[in-house]
Amino acid sequence: EGLVVLDCPEKKEYPMPLDIADKDPVYVGRIRKDLTNDCGLSFWVVGDQIKKGAALNAVQIAKYRFKV
Repeated sequence: EGLVVLDCPEKKEYPMPLDIADKDPVYVGRIRKDLTNDCGLSFWVVGDQIKKGAALNAVQIAKYRFKV
């Protein structure tokens, strides 16, 4: 919940900051095997930092804490 995977190399569809402005979820794309670590992944994470980084996080934490 709250995470959207958008990774379609064939269509060149990846999360871009301009496209996800004013949206609640955090988007992940360009998921690849890490070339420097056999057990690692490399990926691109995009979110609206004003909305998700501040206001929405506070509301989600309060709802979780107080079971609203």
